[in-house]
Amino acid sequence: MSDLDAAPVLAALARDERLQPFVRDGVVAAMPARLARRRLLLNEVALAFEPGVYYDERTVSLFLRQVHPDYAALRRYLIDEGFLDRRDGEYWRCGGS
Repeated sequence: MSDLDAAPVLAALARDERLQPFVRDGVVAAMPARLARRRLLLNEVALAFEPGVYYDERTVSLFLRQVHPDYAALRRYLIDEGFLDRRDGEYWRCGGS
């Protein structure tokens, strides 16, 4: 299984002028209310997941916790917006990214 690293994700978010306002103290402090910006942020997070690799829920949660304090909400956004999919406690990157 591949390791998930939050540092490159957070660095990419901090570099994007459209997403900088949502990154504070090295984490995503608030989710964008505007759908277009939220999808930009979610796409950047989803790119950390390798296509074709399945991740267990604990691994996903530990990774997302490093990105955003409400990691469960972030996980739901990723699934609801079609960036990740899940079944039987496993998660994988799908069509959104």
